Amino acid sequence: MKNLKITIIQPDIIWENSKKNLEKYSKWLENVGDSDVIILPEMFTTGFSMEPEKLKEPMDGISVNWMKKLAAEKNVAVVGSLIIKENGKIYNRALWVFPDGTMEKYDKRHLYTMGQEHLHYSPGKEKTIVEYKGWKFCPQICYDLRFPAFARNLEDYDVVFYMANWPSPRHHVWKNLLISRAIENQAYCFGINRTGTDGTGLKYRGDSACISPKGIAEFMGESETTKTFEISWTELHNFRKRFPLLNDRDSFHIL
Repeated sequence: MKNLKITIIQPDIIWENSKKNLEKYSKWLENVGDSDVIILPEMFTTGFSMEPEKLKEPMDGISVNWMKKLAAEKNVAVVGSLIIKENGKIYNRALWVFPDGTMEKYDKRHLYTMGQEHLHYSPGKEKTIVEYKGWKFCPQICYDLRFPAFARNLEDYDVVFYMANWPSPRHHVWKNLLISRAIENQAYCFGINRTGTDGTGLKYRGDSACISPKGIAEFMGESETTKTFEISWTELHNFRKRFPLLNDRDSFHIL
């Protein structure tokens, strides 16, 4: 199995302005070179807004079509979370868009009650595993990071990643939990965070990251930036063979 190149986009999201954010990303991505997967943060077109009724989009809306166009033009998978309304409900939904325009979805299960997210969005119920180029991915969103049982690697996935708007006051938690998820699941772990200040005054420190299955982390700092990481199938699976901790994992089901 070949190595995989994953590009992280770490922006200062323009508050509640999908059009301007998409224009900004389009310019940024002109300079992104060879990659297999491009991942954007949580609610990458709006910021973490509790005004979903005015910001919601359908599954055939402008942002989803932008993702499809980008995936086709660059022949990459494009991933990010959006405010989506479907069947009368509004979700904080992660979309994985393949180059051929087909999609997988994950609706955020753990809604951030302290920020009243549960009053505005419907929770997801299902864990999603996406297969791409022979790799297995587990997409998660922000607050999910605090709930390791839901991310437990029962499916032998290779990569778990967290699209987030994770604020600066809890920055040390972000870094420690990302490293923990990589080690305990014996998988690559990516954190995709924003930077800057949102429309409510919350500050974000960025520090998107790639963490190896051994817990070796590379963080991206505070600036608006993009970075492409290359991950090794051979390194991951040789490590699992030498130190097969997943053979001893507990088996359980979350209701």
